[in-house]
Amino acid sequence: MRIEDFLRASARADGGKTALITRETSLTYPMLDDLSDRLAGALAARGVERDDRVAIFMDNCWQAAVAIFAVLKAGAVFSPINPSTKADKLAYVLRNCRARAVITQAKLMPVAAQAISDCRSVCLTVVAGDAAAGAQPPAAATEGAAGVLAFEDAVAAEARPPAHRGIDCDLAMLIYTSGSTGRPKGVMMTHRNVEAAATSIVTYLEGTPNDVILNVLPIAFDYGLYQLIMAVKLGATLVLEKSFAFPQEIFGAMQRHRVTGLPLVPTMAAMIVRSTALAPGMFPDLRYITNTAAALPPAHIARLRELFPHVRLYSMYGLTECKRCTYLPPGELDARPGSVGIAIPGTEAFVVDEAGRQVPPGVEGELVIRGPHVMQGYWEDEEATRRALRPGPHPWEKVLYTGDLFRTDAQGFLYFVARKDDIIKTRGEKVAPREVETVLHACPGIAEAVVVGMPDPLLGQAVCAIVVASDPSLTARDVIRHCAAHLEDFMVPRTVAFRDALPTTDTGKTSRRLAAETLEIAS
Repeated sequence: MRIEDFLRASARADGGKTALITRETSLTYPMLDDLSDRLAGALAARGVERDDRVAIFMDNCWQAAVAIFAVLKAGAVFSPINPSTKADKLAYVLRNCRARAVITQAKLMPVAAQAISDCRSVCLTVVAGDAAAGAQPPAAATEGAAGVLAFEDAVAAEARPPAHRGIDCDLAMLIYTSGSTGRPKGVMMTHRNVEAAATSIVTYLEGTPNDVILNVLPIAFDYGLYQLIMAVKLGATLVLEKSFAFPQEIFGAMQRHRVTGLPLVPTMAAMIVRSTALAPGMFPDLRYITNTAAALPPAHIARLRELFPHVRLYSMYGLTECKRCTYLPPGELDARPGSVGIAIPGTEAFVVDEAGRQVPPGVEGELVIRGPHVMQGYWEDEEATRRALRPGPHPWEKVLYTGDLFRTDAQGFLYFVARKDDIIKTRGEKVAPREVETVLHACPGIAEAVVVGMPDPLLGQAVCAIVVASDPSLTARDVIRHCAAHLEDFMVPRTVAFRDALPTTDTGKTSRRLAAETLEIAS
């Protein structure tokens, strides 16, 4: 099934059901279906054809949801781009995928226009917001009839989407990785890939049309994007917020809308567990909480379970190249708090050595993912694709080598060890930052922590801890003493740096690279 068919089916199923709630408006399923039809028709009328790439450069607004389904209805491929992206990176993405159109907001037009001026393939810019009517097309020459169209005019017209005759093995979306180790790479996902991932996730979450999911994660981030896709697949309601910067407002929204599902990342969890405004029983409708992007420290898991005793907490692991890999059934949380679980339904996950052979329980190796949700490859990057997608058990398939180190226990449950690139080599030993971070999070007075390796002439690399303290009296000596009591000598941090907050990526993940850079600057 193609993704836009999720919306059509949900619009037919219950004509009065609310699909989307934002602070500005609410849309029923028929309204979302109709608006996206109109925008799809406008895109097609202005030169967007089947398989063209369309960049969606917007924040978490209702227009972005309309745009995603409109691009798919036009038979094209959408590429969501975080609204905090700067012009040079945006220009790179537009050039790399040879975007045919850009859908954005008036407030982002200065950045968008600068990037579009460096991309000859863009023939149309659709701008949402009061300033859209006065927006001017980019100065650079383009390959087609360049122009700017107001989003409001597009959805007011009677145009309807073309019969593009696309099928489910066509590309649906192109999501660019963060590019922390180089230029961003475009992850190619077909409609079939997206459907497989969404179906698997709603299966283990036991999703229903009665769910109300609150999402503060950027929809340019696949974790946030899939909240929209899964809600529409289920015929559920999505409450779309722009950020978690003001938790009290989000808590109020959860109570007003009787939220049943809350996806979060560790930075959000850290804010929740420090909140003094929460008490058990405040959210009686909340059914589940999910976490991915990075593992939750056991101390945070324990506190979340105190605050939400009736709620199922799903610890998960995933990456853009296949969306989701594993989940820990909530019933296993007490027995295996450090595990990210088992392969999601309909997929397979296993750990291999450098020769590609599966390793026994307890032995570290690279995690490999097999299933219908695995990407098609990186957009026009054959070398990177060959590294990630390699021959599988059968001659007709490729499996995904994640680049992450894992181990399993005797029952087959998976444990994240580290990114291969994050392993710290010190005194001839290998240190997984996650192991040290787990100990740090158990230290009284520490709210957040990240561990990095820094060059050292004697050690090779020195283990360094960067922490956010909840107790202002905490000292570096206290932290090192705590670590020494729980870790082998070579794993104990040589230095401890205190920060008011840890640096994060645009998607809310704690950035190990940016944290290390703060140490370099300080030194």
